[in-house]
Amino acid sequence: RRGEEDTIAPFLAQYRRIVYIQPPGTLDGGDVLMVGKHFFIGISERTNKNGAEQLGKILEDYGNTWETVPVRDGLHFKSSVNYVGKDTLLVAQEFAGLDALKNYPKIVVDRTEAYAANTLWVNDRLLIPKGFPKTKEKLESLELEIIELDVSEMRKMDGGLTCLSIRF
Repeated sequence: RRGEEDTIAPFLAQYRRIVYIQPPGTLDGGDVLMVGKHFFIGISERTNKNGAEQLGKILEDYGNTWETVPVRDGLHFKSSVNYVGKDTLLVAQEFAGLDALKNYPKIVVDRTEAYAANTLWVNDRLLIPKGFPKTKEKLESLELEIIELDVSEMRKMDGGLTCLSIRF
């Protein structure tokens, strides 16, 4: 996805200071999860420790905290763990016991619906992939509006709702 930043950076610069991760650091937005003023940064095939540390220093400049977490399953951290509002995380079973997440209430996604963990909380609404009734039922306990979206074409390349979004 290199090169995309050249297109979006001028627009974002109108609203935010732009800072770049310098080599040998690598960082992918799919590995960065914001929960209030705390950030989880997944170490994956696309985000290395150097890139995570660079981002961590930037986040600290804005009064945030951060920690790294291993990504053992899935392409990105947010393929398996997402914030769904009300201090709650939606997590794939493989991540449910992760020590870094122990202080958060969790909704654990059934193994047969692991893809549904890639859910996006925006403006007190949950955007969820269509076709995962068990996960939808669990999320209804949050009493938020749920909007199901057909992302079957993106799923073919392991893409999901968080991959398709720029939030700022």
